[in-house]
Amino acid sequence: MEKAPDKIQTWQMTRPWIKDQETGKTIEGELRSTEIPVPQLQPTEVLVEIAGCGVCHTDLGYFYGGVPTVTKPPLTLGHEISGVIVAGDNNLIGKKVIVPAVMPCRNCSICATGRGNRCLAQKMPGNSLGIYGGFSSHIPVPSADLCIVEDCGDFQLPELAVIADAVTTPYQACVRAGLKRGDNVVVVGIGGVGSYVVQMAKAFGAKTVIGIDIVSEKLERALQNGADFVINSKGRDAKDVRDEFQEICKANKLPSKYGWTIFEVTGIAPAQEIALNLLSFIGKLIIIGFGPQKNEYSISRLMAFDAEIRGTWGCLPEYYAKVLELVLNKTIKIRPFTETRPMSKIKEVFEEAHSGKLMKRIVLTPDF
Repeated sequence: MEKAPDKIQTWQMTRPWIKDQETGKTIEGELRSTEIPVPQLQPTEVLVEIAGCGVCHTDLGYFYGGVPTVTKPPLTLGHEISGVIVAGDNNLIGKKVIVPAVMPCRNCSICATGRGNRCLAQKMPGNSLGIYGGFSSHIPVPSADLCIVEDCGDFQLPELAVIADAVTTPYQACVRAGLKRGDNVVVVGIGGVGSYVVQMAKAFGAKTVIGIDIVSEKLERALQNGADFVINSKGRDAKDVRDEFQEICKANKLPSKYGWTIFEVTGIAPAQEIALNLLSFIGKLIIIGFGPQKNEYSISRLMAFDAEIRGTWGCLPEYYAKVLELVLNKTIKIRPFTETRPMSKIKEVFEEAHSGKLMKRIVLTPDF
């Protein structure tokens, strides 16, 4: 373990992609390699030497999509972090940790209700933790909610970074859905997060999981990792997808018009339309994906169906240890869905991810 540094090496987002209001021209965003000071740690903080940081769709939203960050640029993005504590509490130095993507304040009325994952004063690396994010050599973080990794099992510590969002967010979503053994589930969008929603639903005891996506390779992979059936929605409208869904139900003696829990993971309008069309009697729609577009939907259907639409955000830190256990015992498989690359390739990885070319979630490992 290296000595705690005076400077943090980092890839800062100095400017997101923006459109000039006067000329209408698009101004490219900028990621720049630089260094920033290590702040004086508070008694409640530690400094983590980063082992790996996953590239999430949320990061792409901040950089390409006009989604504003709480801390204005320049700041470092990245919130899926694993690493080793190198400064701060002497009892923690040397500990391997996963840094929760959202860390609640623990003092507000929202936290008191048990919904601290949506605490309004929460700290999120790469967004609301000052200028500090995971695409760096080190990061100062609150110590209270860190998930200690006593044993990496068959994994390298960088691989476990994806637990901090891609795997824990599906766990929180299943809790939010009240998912229970014997339930039937549809997952719309089975990419980076959706592939783990499929697995997590099975871990919660779902009887049937149907995956929907436009990429055939992702559909085939889902069938090998938890999905019972899949539907390719490429070039098809929501009614066509619903018709195939009902055919699958009929052929397999499943209810076609009631009781399904649907997870929408993409945040993309056509996928959201599919999810809304599948929502029916005593069903639930859980919204995980984010997109800026608006949807047209008759909310009176919710009354007629006695159905629900719920949002879900991040994951409570207290669930991380359980999720880590599910990964270490291979109930949740991460290797088929994860790839590590040097952090110096961050620009290329962002471009690939933004263009939709990636089949796996990339974890960047510091190589400053």
